[in-house]
Amino acid sequence: MSGPDGRSAEADPTLILSMTLRIEQDIFVVRQRGREVADAVGFEHQDQIRIATALSEVGRLLLSCGGPADVAFFAQTGGLRPALRIEVRPAAAVRVGDLPGGHLAAVGRLVDTLEMDDDETAMVVRMSRRFPATAPSPGPERIAELRAELEASLPGTPLDELAVQNEQLLTALEQVRTHRDHLARLNEELEETNRGVMALYGQLSEELEETNRGVVALYAELDEKSSQLRAASEAKSRFLANVSHELRAPVTAIIGLGRLMADPASDPLTPEQTTHVELIRSSAADLLSLVNDLLDLAKAESGRIEPNWSDVDLRMVFGQLRGTLRALSTPDVRLEVEDPPAPSVIRSDEVLLTRVLRNLLHNGLKFTESGEVRMRAETVAGGWRVSVVDTGPGIPAELHQRIFEEFYQVPGTAKAGTGLGLPYARRLAGLLGGSLELTSEPGRGSTFTLVLPVAGDGA
Repeated sequence: MSGPDGRSAEADPTLILSMTLRIEQDIFVVRQRGREVADAVGFEHQDQIRIATALSEVGRLLLSCGGPADVAFFAQTGGLRPALRIEVRPAAAVRVGDLPGGHLAAVGRLVDTLEMDDDETAMVVRMSRRFPATAPSPGPERIAELRAELEASLPGTPLDELAVQNEQLLTALEQVRTHRDHLARLNEELEETNRGVMALYGQLSEELEETNRGVVALYAELDEKSSQLRAASEAKSRFLANVSHELRAPVTAIIGLGRLMADPASDPLTPEQTTHVELIRSSAADLLSLVNDLLDLAKAESGRIEPNWSDVDLRMVFGQLRGTLRALSTPDVRLEVEDPPAPSVIRSDEVLLTRVLRNLLHNGLKFTESGEVRMRAETVAGGWRVSVVDTGPGIPAELHQRIFEEFYQVPGTAKAGTGLGLPYARRLAGLLGGSLELTSEPGRGSTFTLVLPVAGDGA
């Protein structure tokens, strides 16, 4: 079954209560009835006041336009948004255009919807407020009970309603006063917080400024120390180079004189003299080796070594080292140089590369008392990895970086070196675009790994 407007009968609003507004005193009755209906269907206290206030304001406005009005309360339970619906129809022929403009704007903020339409005889004002989610919309039986209860109850007098309204106003004023006091306390706390923040900001600004001054002074000191360090490093390199050049000539002369004295064509020497001459020649050779190491290190530090890039066959380099260093091996220590896998051509400096590998092999043979020293090469991503593995005493982990420092020697080694070979080898490895690293632990030997790119910086 459908209603006159085409909607289903279930969607039509159900009348809860109706009444007539005739005189100004009836505004208090309408207000009271509006609050009672809102309370009966489950609205909270604040919503009850909003509905009663909106209804009394509409009634007052229509009475001022010159006539009574019918007020009806409906329960709109159909559709997706159940609501309490209120319709106010003036008995006189009042039109929407007869109302003073803007007077109902405040009413619209008290309800969910406010509509004013003109029908055939007069205008109609429709208001609605959705039922609260905590209160289910009333069914037909509940609406019938509410209608009976409201019709049986007698409305209070205007004075009673005025007293209730005054009580509500006092309650609202008390809430406003409470909110005002709370807001005042919040403002005081905010001002106190702001003062604390400003004080903290000032303190932090002073500390930051002081820190910045300290950082600037520290950077100035660091720049000065860096300049002094660069000057000291340059002075050390010049000193090493000059001293090395000055020492090479007399040391070479001592070696030459020792060779002449030991020559069979010279006057024969006693066995004791022969031993002394050999000791002089050996000491001079060690001194010449130290002088050459110092000179090479000074050149590397000063940047005067420029790699001569060319195609280098690792097989030929390995073969030369195998032949020249075989004499250093002993019956207790074997020298094994494995040929690299083909193709073994890289872009590098053959002389510098040979110096690095000779240094590593010589170092391994010097400090290995038994076992072997083995050199092998393998390809890695983008380059080669050359490893020199010995069965020597090994080096503790805390000394892995220190052995690459100039003049440092591992404590407790049976044979002492100059402490310059490994630092020089690492510098040359860097010049060739590679790196030199150590893997070792006491009692398990040492592995020096030289990583080289296939194409050097000069490619």
